[in-house]
Parts: sequence; structure tokens; C-alpha cells
Amino acid sequence: MNPLSRRSALGLIGSGVAASVVAPSIALAAKQGMRLSLAAYSFREHFAVMKGKARTAASPEMDMFKFLDFCAQHDCQGAELTSYFFPADADAKYFRKIRKHGEAKGVAISGTAVGNNFSLEPGAERDAQSAYVREWIDNAVMMGAPHVRIFAGKKKKETSEERADQLVIEALRDICKYAAKKKVKLGLENHDSIATAERLIRLLKAVDSEWLGVNLDSGNFRTADPYKDFELSAPHAVNVQIKTKLKIGDTSEAVDSDLPRFIALLKKADYRGWVALEFEEKDNPYEACPPVLKQLAGLL
Repeated sequence: MNPLSRRSALGLIGSGVAASVVAPSIALAAKQGMRLSLAAYSFREHFAVMKGKARTAASPEMDMFKFLDFCAQHDCQGAELTSYFFPADADAKYFRKIRKHGEAKGVAISGTAVGNNFSLEPGAERDAQSAYVREWIDNAVMMGAPHVRIFAGKKKKETSEERADQLVIEALRDICKYAAKKKVKLGLENHDSIATAERLIRLLKAVDSEWLGVNLDSGNFRTADPYKDFELSAPHAVNVQIKTKLKIGDTSEAVDSDLPRFIALLKKADYRGWVALEFEEKDNPYEACPPVLKQLAGLL
């Protein structure tokens, strides 16, 4: 973004200075390729909050402001702020403060992520799940995040797969109407029961909303060829999460991900959006994430 640095550009936009000069540069940068982000879930053991409840965190302790600092220090253009690790009393003032902190560091809030379940029959439990997702769509707006990762969820034992799919489709159609009003994209992840590209795309097409796409997780397919499923899903992606490990078929043993191959498949699909490292291994993320981020930055 010469002659203006990325951080300078974001700062100018935040203050309204020289927007007519900077905005076209940012639009051009977005057209040129993918952008690197880091998921807060990578530091899950280091946050002192988990789904609104205080807990003992691994050392050194992390919070969202420190996480944005870490992203800036390691040249991430974005940060994916997983909903699980926000303090229970986070309010509009808090979310606006997060946004400003990111702008000051030159780090955009690339998205947030919730752990909802839409595979439930109509009733109070399902209504609570819909309210939960709407709340985080609102929070995404306050943080300036363009995307919320969502799940289909896990069905109950007495629910057939066909009925579960119907329930998910109905819930997604409803929540997409709210997302449209707020101008926030929703990304349905290949997670839980969605272990194949075929099922993922089938649900996506059944909902048929421009506000719903795929939150493409490189480590979550459970097929004989996860790379093929990744390739089939890539054209529908609105956000991508890259993992350093994956599993082949139903095996419990994880193998190293071929990161260059994954990025090549995204380029083949002409994907232009956020690529977030979501580090799930047991290694210390403070030490393990930087070299992976550097590798991904080079590939992108």
C-alpha cells in the first residue's frame, strides 16, 4: 500500500482524514489477493474466560487486547475474535474499544465465531440459539467485523439426519434475514455432522441466501481425500480457517497439513478474503504460531 503504510492508512480512515485517497488503495489491496488473520481460538488455554465463565488460564495469560497486539507484532492483517473468550460483561463500549484498539494497531477484526446448535426442534432451546447468533451478529457490527462463523450443530439421538437437515435449513433461512439487515456475512463451517463437501454445499444451496457462505476449515473434513472436499467447497467460501493438521477418513491419527497445497486450491478458486490460522495443537501457541504465520504470509 505504498506510499502509505497499512497502519497509517487504517488510522487515517478511522479519523476521516484523506479518506478519498486511502479508500481506493485499500479496495485495490483487497482485490489483489488473500489476507492473513489469526484465530483467537489458537490461544484458547491462555484466556481467563471461557463462554462467560472465569477460569485459571495458562501462562502467559491472554485477553483480546493482548491478542490484537500479538497479531500486530506478527504482521497479521486481521484477527478473528472467537466469542468464547470475551468477558461476560462485554458491552457496546467494550466492543467499540476493541475495534479502536485494532485500528490503532493496524489490525482489522476479520470476524468472530460462535458455537451454536441449529439442529434442534422449535421451542425455547432453539429460540435461545437463534438469539445467541443474533447477539453476535450485533457484536460483529460494533467491532467492524464482516463475518460470523456459525455451526449446524449436533442433532439429538431421536432426530433423524433428514429432520436435522430440515431444522438447520429453516434456522439458517431465518437468521440470514437478520444478517442481511445488519450486512454481516455468515459462514457455515464443515463441523460436527458436516464432514463432507457434499453435505455442506447441499445445505448452503437449500438455504439460498447471499448472506450465507462456507466457513471453510481445512482440518474438519472426514473423507478419504480432504483436499478434494476443500477444493469443492472453496468457491463457496466467505472465510477460511487453516489448520496445521488434518485427518484422513475416520482415523483418529492426525497428519501434517500440506499448507502450500491448500493455498494453491484457494488461488485456483480465485478466493479473495481472510485466511485465518486456527492453531489446535498442544504446543505453546506463543512459540508455535509465528513460524506458521510467516509461512502462510509467504504463500498468500
